[in-house]
Amino acid sequence: MTFKLASLGLAAALLTSAVAHAETPGEIAPIKEGGYSVALDGTFAPHAFPSLDGTIQGFNVDLAAAIGKKLGVPVKVTAAQFSGLIPALQAGTYDFLVAPTTVTEERAQNLLFTEGFMDTNFRFVVPKGSDEAKYTSLEDFKGKTIAVNKGSVYERFLEGKADEMGWKVVSFGTNTDAIQAVTSGRADANMAGATVSAWAVKKNPQIELSYEYPTGLVWGLPFRKDDAATRNLVDSVLECLKTDGTMAALSEKWFSVTPAKGSTLITPTPGYGTPGFDGYDPTEHEITCKF
Repeated sequence: MTFKLASLGLAAALLTSAVAHAETPGEIAPIKEGGYSVALDGTFAPHAFPSLDGTIQGFNVDLAAAIGKKLGVPVKVTAAQFSGLIPALQAGTYDFLVAPTTVTEERAQNLLFTEGFMDTNFRFVVPKGSDEAKYTSLEDFKGKTIAVNKGSVYERFLEGKADEMGWKVVSFGTNTDAIQAVTSGRADANMAGATVSAWAVKKNPQIELSYEYPTGLVWGLPFRKDDAATRNLVDSVLECLKTDGTMAALSEKWFSVTPAKGSTLITPTPGYGTPGFDGYDPTEHEITCKF
């Protein structure tokens, strides 16, 4: 019995040592010669969507290019269906993903994430010049009619609070149709993701942004679990892009929104990865733009 316990203890010690060796805290991978292959969903405007010349454009396309510029190597972007991105990453088809991917506990069990590059907040869109444009809380929308994309997380959120808030939720097949309900007077407001709402307002002078609801979640860039060193490298690049004005410039370009002080878009996170989730590395380090 004593021998078995000792053997188990030795095995555990060896396993712990192996894991520690495989995941050296704070390790930064060398820049990959030849560059990186990445992917995203090419149908999620304004983050990635087709341009008139047949290529893909958008915030995250520009973000990938900015990462490549800082590292001094090409970053090849492939557009594919979101459902196939993570399996392809795990199979080694891509080095990492540049698709906006919400960091969740479930995903963090199977993937490594960079620090958040943007908050995944919800935002209301209302008629231009309306009283609703001045609203500053969910409670302000009590009793209102709110249009939303059917089947979306925003619909589930609104319906979950319908009894509490007394608002009427009207659902549409697309968010474009939901916006049309607002401009035609059939709804007082529309709720969607903050960046999608900002893009809609940029394209439609009849509407404007209203209250932004903080979810506490962020978008990060996913990596394979066994590639912490490359995750740490790209995380460091994101920190640089946040502090040198690149991320703010991309926000202005694609959303016509100046990032608020302290927002994830322009505020580096200590360590590597997303705090509070599996795979986070708290190793302290200085922010640099030299790679």
